[in-house]
Amino acid sequence: MNETTDFSIPGKSLGIWGALKNRFLLQLLVHKELRIRYRGSILGMLWSYAKPATQFIVFYVAIGQFMGMNRAIENYVVYMFAGVVIVNYFSEIFNNGTRSIVVNSPLVKKIYLPRELFPLSSVWVAFVHFIPQAVILIIGALIYSWRPTLLGLGAILLGIAIITVFSLGLGLISGALNVFYRDAENFVELFLMMATWASPVLYKWQMVEGVFESNLRWLWYVYQLNPITTAVELFHYGFWGATAGVEQQLPPSFGIWILVTTAFSFALLALGEMTFRKLDGRFAQEL
Repeated sequence: MNETTDFSIPGKSLGIWGALKNRFLLQLLVHKELRIRYRGSILGMLWSYAKPATQFIVFYVAIGQFMGMNRAIENYVVYMFAGVVIVNYFSEIFNNGTRSIVVNSPLVKKIYLPRELFPLSSVWVAFVHFIPQAVILIIGALIYSWRPTLLGLGAILLGIAIITVFSLGLGLISGALNVFYRDAENFVELFLMMATWASPVLYKWQMVEGVFESNLRWLWYVYQLNPITTAVELFHYGFWGATAGVEQQLPPSFGIWILVTTAFSFALLALGEMTFRKLDGRFAQEL
């Protein structure tokens, strides 16, 4: 009889993949976060639909009609909301991931469990809140005669994947640093304030290229290197570009930039994993 014995060092983190094996613990953390978020609420998860629906209507009336952006960009409310949805998803993962270890300090100090579970639960919770926004976006796009294609749906899924990997990598780094330096939360808030403006959510990418087409051309490449920019354009392609009357022009060499930003996101995730595991052993004593 052959017996295989699995020896592991007690208290040693196995990283993200090891944490993913603890699905039951991950589900418990997600349920805890959602219960805390909607504790005492009568409508509960219905607020996740009411808020984006209200936001969509406000964008249509205030920006699309009053400010006349519908005349500048065809179906502007779909264009903008497609970008807002993906940026909101990124912001929630990054922001909650930064606070995940500190907020769960009682668990971190009392028992050992893979600490990567806390940033991963932030991703799951963010995705739960992303779904209602995506539903509202789909309904809004259908009003403008959305005609989804397999390529467009693939672009949407790819955009979600890029943002998930990118924001998780950032969340691992900032979550670990926030244990030692609480200023990390303030830096993240400043970064998130700029996230919407650092990607083509409220404007078209042609406006950015026009500004950086002379001596500052390198800044255009830095702008394109931002995975949020790629994800927003993928969402534009999948949603706004497939609505009636829209002829979307993608950024030059967009296929190459998709590969570059995807590789960059996974490299950042690897860096975040290394940083998190290096500091993991000191979390309990610092908290």
